[in-house]
Amino acid sequence: MAENEQEKLTYHLSELRKTIISIVVCAVVLFPIGYIFSPYCIDWLVKWSFPHGNAQLNFFSPMEVFILNLKTGFVLALILGFPFIIYKIWQFLLPALYDKEKKFIKTAVFCSTILFILGVIMCICFVLPLIIKFSMSFATEQIKPILGVTNFVALSGWLMLAFGLMFQFPIAIYFLVRFDIVALESLKNKRPYVIVILLVIAAVLTPPDVVSQLLLFLPTYLLFELGLIFASFSNKR
Repeated sequence: MAENEQEKLTYHLSELRKTIISIVVCAVVLFPIGYIFSPYCIDWLVKWSFPHGNAQLNFFSPMEVFILNLKTGFVLALILGFPFIIYKIWQFLLPALYDKEKKFIKTAVFCSTILFILGVIMCICFVLPLIIKFSMSFATEQIKPILGVTNFVALSGWLMLAFGLMFQFPIAIYFLVRFDIVALESLKNKRPYVIVILLVIAAVLTPPDVVSQLLLFLPTYLLFELGLIFASFSNKR
């Protein structure tokens, strides 16, 4: 019996190893494409965030832009390979799931992906330009902004990731209620605690300014309420 369990564990570890190797190979193969397009993506992001050209981005070391393009290219490679990565993860998990679980996870992965994309789009289209405009409003005749391109791209990346992750709230709420981990009425009664927790998370995930924190907190709380609505429908069914 112990030998069978050890064989199963060895088999699962081997399959996990194959899945990880496939994902790494996918990222490596797509990296040159991501690297080629990384300067164009950075230029577009700068032009979008500074529509009036009221700031000049600088770099402060000889290899800074090259390293930044490498990092951006890697991120773009992961984005391009996202369908394949999800497919390989799904293929690894598939044998261990029941039919109902397969259906639920398919729906959850699809909804989670859409919500993540919506969060990133909201960040790029509305939040990032607003934060840049707010920060540039402090410039005066004596105080001129000198912005580093690496800092700007890092800020943009963190904000996109933060919004994408925080937009997963409806899925998390639905999951907790659906599998009886937390009671729906308990979540409704703990709204004040949820507000405090969301404010703390927003403060951790965003730069240390009130504007970006509120811009992340408000839609996340609305998504929390949306998750409660979906969970209520699920309970009725």
